[in-house]
Amino acid sequence: MQPAGSDDATFSDEQSPRRLLGTTTVYEGRVWDVVSEEFTLADDGEAITRDFIRHPGAVAVLVLNDEGQVLLLRQYRHPVRMALWEIPAGLLDEEGEDFVDAAARELAEEADLTARQWDVLVDMFLSPGSSSEALRVYLARGIGDVPEADRHTRMHEEAEIELMWVDLDAAVDAVLEGRIHSPSAVVAILAARVARETGFRELRPATTPWPEHPSQHSTWPRGAVLEN
Repeated sequence: MQPAGSDDATFSDEQSPRRLLGTTTVYEGRVWDVVSEEFTLADDGEAITRDFIRHPGAVAVLVLNDEGQVLLLRQYRHPVRMALWEIPAGLLDEEGEDFVDAAARELAEEADLTARQWDVLVDMFLSPGSSSEALRVYLARGIGDVPEADRHTRMHEEAEIELMWVDLDAAVDAVLEGRIHSPSAVVAILAARVARETGFRELRPATTPWPEHPSQHSTWPRGAVLEN
């Protein structure tokens, strides 16, 4: 027996609303909350409870210069007690801000750079079994500098950021040799290496809708949503 959909030339993840019986906020944090939700897989199914992080989502930027180098930044991440080589990224915590505008803001704040050309490189969920966090990674090209007077003052961990330009192939080697661990950097670097084979011509425009982001989800079609 062949797996379902094995004959299809194209396939994709899809939204699958289920009957939501109730939602309780277990912990309210500064950036994200922990919620407990009770739902059923079918209208007459048993109630299932799952706890997860309710996250505003994020954007990240793989910057590629005219020499075929990508920009990496080194930043301390306390939960893993490591300084990681990453790509510019940040939370979607400005209400109503366009996704690509948020990416441009993060690029300016973390790397003092601007970009003329933006494309969607890849979309992903960081940990769909435990978090609603959705991440969109953009490819940014046509790089320029933010004027000195307009540069963002970085604080806390961001104040320690170090920047480094790395050849894309060297970055791929670092990923495959286990020297880079940031999920956004790993996925972006590998996706860029594949996209380069077609001259980046098959990438989606920066304005492509992002229905997977929690703010774009359709409402639950059945059952009351209860907030305790």
